[in-house]
Amino acid sequence: MSSALVQNYARIDVAFERGEGAYLHAEDGRRFLDFASGIGVNSLGHAHPGVTQALKDQADKLLHVSNLYNIPSQTRLAERLVANSFADRAFFCNSGAEAVEAALKMARIHHSTNGQPERYRVVTAVGAFHGRTLATIAAGGQAKHLDGFGPKVEGFDQIALNDLDAAKQAVGPETAAILVEPLQGEGGIHMADSEFLAGLRALADEAGILLIYDEIQCGMGRTGKLWAHEWSGVTPDIMTLAKALGNGFPIGAVLCTEAVAATLVPGKHGTTFGGNPLAMSVANAVLDEMLADGFLAHVERMGALLRERLEKLIGNKRVFSEVRGKGLMLGLQCTGSNLELMAALREEGLLSVVADSNALRLLPPLIIDEAQIDEACAALQRACAAIES
Repeated sequence: MSSALVQNYARIDVAFERGEGAYLHAEDGRRFLDFASGIGVNSLGHAHPGVTQALKDQADKLLHVSNLYNIPSQTRLAERLVANSFADRAFFCNSGAEAVEAALKMARIHHSTNGQPERYRVVTAVGAFHGRTLATIAAGGQAKHLDGFGPKVEGFDQIALNDLDAAKQAVGPETAAILVEPLQGEGGIHMADSEFLAGLRALADEAGILLIYDEIQCGMGRTGKLWAHEWSGVTPDIMTLAKALGNGFPIGAVLCTEAVAATLVPGKHGTTFGGNPLAMSVANAVLDEMLADGFLAHVERMGALLRERLEKLIGNKRVFSEVRGKGLMLGLQCTGSNLELMAALREEGLLSVVADSNALRLLPPLIIDEAQIDEACAALQRACAAIES
């Protein structure tokens, strides 16, 4: 009997029944070292005791009430995120795509409220990925995501990442914002230069528009700092979050300045499930771990070690030719097929995830240790040998 599921995923033929830390156990008994982390989600690993206990405790009390009422844990999470970022305010939703949609609406209402309703266009980068809604696939601009879903949502102008001159040319009287990932994930692990981000900040200030960062994949400690843009020192007006904020529980968030938040008044935007007590309890538990002394230093140290070990494996460049990225968000530039390398690694007990530009992403839990890095690199060495034979 065929599956009742819509066949919109090219699923790998393995099913997992449990996990602990950086490992997943399949129904057939195989154990895998998880360097995919649910596509950058399970940053504290699987079955994390603190996160699991927070979820259980909250489930015994209250799951959902809606945003018609005060939710104390939502207020607490907002205060903690604001205290550890550039932002003054936070809005909670259920996913990354919803967070980007909210950010786009914030940009439009901000200019409309301030007497410039003609400002609605957003400059984005080639190779970007911002979600799967009609607006966010238009923002990403990738043909493979847009095909069959026309007409394309109007209002997005694309430039090459790190091309500041192109950005200056793209900004006009109808531009509302610039939206960029400080480190592209789906696009192939391409980092925005510090000089580029600084130039975008100056351009946005000069033009009176907003700078939006999408840190859905690269934020929440993934690069060794809580926010990827901290490496540049250049702050945005709006930032979107999701993925690792819930460590597997669906959540999205938008952080913004007071000037932006002031224009999103009651009735202009909302969500039924966003910010519910269960999601907030989990996210607060995640933040407990990520803000603990030494956590981010560990990520930075393990990221540097993993990169060093990976670069030593480049060898004759017949399988992959480059390592790029930051912290524990690393990409291998494949010289053969990235799908072939992903499959070979899986045969060796290591999970990874492909990306555009024929890259392979390594997104391990941020809690990995040196022994697990050794294990992963040994698996990679065996996989490369198998491909080259």
